[in-house]
Amino acid sequence: HLRHRTANLTHPPPTNMATEQTYIMIKPDGVQRGLVGQIIQRFEQKGFFLRGMKMMQVEKSHAEKHYADLSSKPFFGDLVDYMCSGPVVCMVWEGKEVVKTGRKIIGATNPLASEPGTIRGDFCIELGRNVIHGSDAVESAQHEIALWFPEGVTNYEHTAKAWIYE
Repeated sequence: HLRHRTANLTHPPPTNMATEQTYIMIKPDGVQRGLVGQIIQRFEQKGFFLRGMKMMQVEKSHAEKHYADLSSKPFFGDLVDYMCSGPVVCMVWEGKEVVKTGRKIIGATNPLASEPGTIRGDFCIELGRNVIHGSDAVESAQHEIALWFPEGVTNYEHTAKAWIYE
């Protein structure tokens, strides 16, 4: 009867899906423009789970480590200065193919090449003020999570998981 069906709806069976984690950082311009909530909302609405989050002022040496692969580029110094110009919001998100899908949610690095409906397509114009960083591969996500969350992240069973994943 209805009681039996309701019980099943409130306690769906557990899922056995393979997940991964990604590192997402809202850059100083995104924080200053008040976009943090809207960005979090997009990842939550997609069905990803927040495992770690903190706001911090980035030290120069930390920004240099994060962008070490760009150290030979002429814009490196300006990039580091920009990342240290205000607080950032660091997050770890978890879910099925969260790295690849997270990049799609974010949009192209150059906001003018980003599709409408993506974070950069909706909120950015300038390449140097592109609001958000997202890991580009599972391996880089693991490295970035270790760099920004050396203390680890929260591990818990999210009750919505069975409503999102088969």
